[in-house]
Amino acid sequence: MSQHADLASNPAVPEPLSSLKKDSIVAEAWKRFKKNKLAMVGAVILCLLVLAAVFAPLISPYDPYSSVKNQAGMLNVMAPPSGEHWLGTDSLGRDIVSRLIYGGRISLSVALVAVAISTCIGVLLGLLAGYYGKWVDAIIMRITDIVICFPVLFLVISVSTMLTPSIYNVMIIIGLVSWTTMTRLVRGEVLRIREMEYVEAVRALGQNNLVIVFKHVLPNIMAPITVQATLQTAEAILTESALSFLGVGVQQPIPSWGNMLQDATSIMVLQFKPWIWAPPGIAILLTILSINLVGDGLRDALDPKTKN
Repeated sequence: MSQHADLASNPAVPEPLSSLKKDSIVAEAWKRFKKNKLAMVGAVILCLLVLAAVFAPLISPYDPYSSVKNQAGMLNVMAPPSGEHWLGTDSLGRDIVSRLIYGGRISLSVALVAVAISTCIGVLLGLLAGYYGKWVDAIIMRITDIVICFPVLFLVISVSTMLTPSIYNVMIIIGLVSWTTMTRLVRGEVLRIREMEYVEAVRALGQNNLVIVFKHVLPNIMAPITVQATLQTAEAILTESALSFLGVGVQQPIPSWGNMLQDATSIMVLQFKPWIWAPPGIAILLTILSINLVGDGLRDALDPKTKN
C-alpha cells in the first residue's frame, strides 16, 4: 500500500502525460506542415491521384484493355481528344483516360511495395550497423558501399532482363536495390541516439538489446525514416516508369505510366500526336513533384529546430 502511495506522490511525469506529449508533438508538426503552402498543394494533388487509383473501376469511362470502335465499326486508332474520348485513343484504339487512371494504380502500387521492401531492409541493416558497431557495422557498410558502386537504374535493368518481366518482379527488384540510402541514414541516426543518457540508463538496467533497439531507439528516429521513405517513393515511380518504357518493367496490356510512353518512340507521334505521350508524362511529373513537396514539408515539420 505504501508503495502505491509513493508512486502517487512521485513528481515524475506519469505515462499518460508522456503519451499526451507525443500527441502534442504530432499536433505541432501538423501545424507546421499546414503552414507550408507548397506541401499542402502537393498533399492535395497526391490525395487526388491516390483516390483516382483506388476508385479506378468506378471513374474509368472505358475498359483500359479493350480497343474502342468508332461509329463506322472501325478501330478508333490514335483518335484526337474529343467529347467521347477526352484525351483521345492510343495506337491500339484504347481510351487514354482509362489507361491513365489504371496506370496510376499500377505505378503507385509498384512504388509503395518497392519502398516498403527497401525501407524494411534499410532500417533493419541500419539499426544493426549503428547499434552494435564493430565488425557488424564493418560488414554491413562494406556491402552497402559495394551496392552503391553500381548505378541503380543499370543494376535494376540488368536484373530485370534475367527474370521474366512482371509487376511483382519489378516491385521486388526495385526494393532490393534501393535500400542503401536508408541504411546509411538510419545508421547515422542510431550512432547519435545510442550515446544519449536515456539509452545508457536503459542499458544499465539490464534491458535486452533488441528491446532497446526497437522500443527506445527506433521510435526516436521515425521522423527521418518517414521523410526518406516519402522521397524514395518518387524515385521508385521514376524507376518503374523507366523500366516499363524500356520494355523490362510492367508489360502490355497492363497499363502503367511508363509503358504508355512507349508509343512516344515514333517521330510521327512525338511531333503530331502529343495527346498519346503527354498525359502519362504529365502524370509522372505531377506525382513526383507532389511527393517531393510533401517530403520537403514533412522534413521541415518534423525538424524540432524549425521555427515558424
